[in-house]
Amino acid sequence: MVSIIITTYKEKDTLANAINCVLNQKPTFDYEILIVGPDAESEQVAKNFIDRYQQIRYIKDEHRGKPAALNLAVQAARGDILVLTDGDVWIGENTLNFLVSCFDNASVGAATGHPLPINSRNNIFGYWAHFLTEAAHWLRIRNMIFPCSGYYYAFRKNLFELVPENALSEDGLITQMIRVKQYRIEYIPQAFVYVKYPNNFKDWLLQKKRSTGGYKQKIGSLNKERNFYGELVGGFKFLFVYPSNLREFWWTILLYLARLYLWLIIFWEQRIIRPDFNKPWARIESTK
Repeated sequence: MVSIIITTYKEKDTLANAINCVLNQKPTFDYEILIVGPDAESEQVAKNFIDRYQQIRYIKDEHRGKPAALNLAVQAARGDILVLTDGDVWIGENTLNFLVSCFDNASVGAATGHPLPINSRNNIFGYWAHFLTEAAHWLRIRNMIFPCSGYYYAFRKNLFELVPENALSEDGLITQMIRVKQYRIEYIPQAFVYVKYPNNFKDWLLQKKRSTGGYKQKIGSLNKERNFYGELVGGFKFLFVYPSNLREFWWTILLYLARLYLWLIIFWEQRIIRPDFNKPWARIESTK
């Protein structure tokens, strides 16, 4: 039994597509779909499917953030393998079997899919999305230590521990929970998940403060060595290889400057200001 968990919040324009992408997978195993959200719009979209598909359930959470929603969903899930994705992305055709089949190997504790941007590469923010996702792909296929992608990943339910509700990078924490128990993390390059990334700097910074900043929170045992210097060294090859023209090379330089600014903001906010991580994060509108 596999439980597919879709977390969502005010994503009525994309949620139906995310659900249909799961239903069209033709899985070779028994499964259920749990849709988790706090808002009436998500609940209505879910009910439209529940009336037709008995394997779908809706779980209403209290809008305390994604980690709290995941904790609720995992406890309600009936499956031994949990697949997590979001209501504003869609998974590639026939990819679910690829992701789940790797658990035939008893040493595998989690598996992650391969995010691909739907943004055009012909503008700076679309280019940044393509650059960063390609760099992550390059690192993963070389079997380096990497976190699962929160857009599309799976793990064994019996390895899960409750995630602190103030966690910014719950996918990284869950990966680490499984890794410290001596289980392998698999990367499935053909398990595509299509993602719309931010198209303006305000949203880009907000998203990255949450995902990247989670690695500097004083919770769990995430890779504390992740920093700007590590990104610069690890991605140095891409600075010269990935850009296809002078314009893209300039955009790459700007990306490195933006990442430096991001790390400075993370240091300032987490070490000096010390924000309240228990407050729900603002929606990133341009990704919807």
